[in-house]
Amino acid sequence: MNNNNESNPIEIEKKPNILSKQRTINYCFCSPKIFVSLIITFVTILILFQIQSVETPFSLPSAHSPSWASLHSWGEKIFNTHLSFNCTAHLDAIISRLRDSVTFLPLKDLRFATTAMQDHTWFMSSLNDTYDGGESEYQYFPSEASKGRLLCLMGRDRLDGGRNSYALAWPDSLPRGATVLGGLTYVSDTYYDYDNLWHGLMAMMPFVEWYKRKGCVVPTRWILYHWGEVRVKMGTWVGTLMGATFGGVVNVEGFEGGDGGPTCLEKAVVFRHNMGRMVEEKRMEVFDMMRCRARAYCNVSGGAQDKERGGVRLTVLLRTGARAFKNESGVVGIFERECGKVEGCRLTVARSDNMTFCDQVKMMSSTDILASSHGAQLTNMFLMDTNSSVMEFFPRGWLELAGVGQYVYHWEASWSGMKHQGAWRDAQGDECPNPEPPGGCMSFYKASKIGHNETHLVEWARNVLKEVKIKRLEEASRDPVSPPCPCS
Repeated sequence: MNNNNESNPIEIEKKPNILSKQRTINYCFCSPKIFVSLIITFVTILILFQIQSVETPFSLPSAHSPSWASLHSWGEKIFNTHLSFNCTAHLDAIISRLRDSVTFLPLKDLRFATTAMQDHTWFMSSLNDTYDGGESEYQYFPSEASKGRLLCLMGRDRLDGGRNSYALAWPDSLPRGATVLGGLTYVSDTYYDYDNLWHGLMAMMPFVEWYKRKGCVVPTRWILYHWGEVRVKMGTWVGTLMGATFGGVVNVEGFEGGDGGPTCLEKAVVFRHNMGRMVEEKRMEVFDMMRCRARAYCNVSGGAQDKERGGVRLTVLLRTGARAFKNESGVVGIFERECGKVEGCRLTVARSDNMTFCDQVKMMSSTDILASSHGAQLTNMFLMDTNSSVMEFFPRGWLELAGVGQYVYHWEASWSGMKHQGAWRDAQGDECPNPEPPGGCMSFYKASKIGHNETHLVEWARNVLKEVKIKRLEEASRDPVSPPCPCS
């Protein structure tokens, strides 16, 4: 992969002319004093010229005459020396004032704490986003929007984002004591976290789209914030996926060492709304790219031999603890019996908490139907072949209390080219023991286990298996050609 920054395609943001410090200035009207000096110098030259003319009334002075050359040299020396000295001192004073005027603001603006996920965000709240149309909103530094200024960060607090701060500064007037980090930096802020598969992936999606769209330039480092608080790592699954996608180790800046002074970024792109306004077409492109790169990283394919035979690959992915099945053997038994009635059907039963990243990639790449409880492990669905199917299970109480969050895997199925085959919502279960605290019942039901209705599950499994079998037989007659991975 070409990481040569000499012809860096990321440099698409036009930069305005920036005030630069110069030690030699030939023409400069920096102050009223210098203007007066110019007038005096000009008048003096005119007087000397008149004297020269009186002494030689019958011939105009030649530019090559000794007296004229001396006069010209003398005037030029006064003009340039005087102005160079005064303009340089004046510019030094201006730059010093610019350094001192850099104002750091809290990364987390508590005025927007109640609307942090709506409209105006609380992270770097004084700055507006750029939206090119179709992609997620972003900020790029330096750019015309930043008036050529760099993004500078100060503070490394991991508990209170209000103690960390940011500012913008011109490259030649950075705040005193600043350290400049070269290369391209990805800066992320998320309202959720980088450990959970779903939330971490949603925070990373806009960076993957940016990477693909801007010519596959690998970032030098990542800086991660959660509520403006510094985070020094991603979850293992998220970090490995990003390493596979970007073709290397993800370098997360921890701000260790140093004297705690400002850190300014040579180039930076900031995303703070997760996918935000990214259109569905772009989301599908991102999922396609990550699927391809993850499979290449783990050296696995999509199970073409099973497809040629029209086989159906069914995976039941079990959870431990919250949202586990009350009767795992009963649920698995139903899928096993129905799978056995379909020619070429192969059942895999696995647990989400004892597999490596590549184990999960391999399993999903060999799955046509994924049946699992609602939970982060369902995020793996995008690793299946497109047009694969998902069956989702919920405990009691979610429909009434969980809000839109219960539909995230419906969304991911749509964005990644899968078919969500509906959900089983358990109507049975224990009553919420303490409904008084806000969200108390949701916390209770979130940790509950899931029952099943045998009659319903038999019919549901049979219908999905039948539909997928027909699709697989149709696909077996084709010879699809997989394009190379983007940015490979």
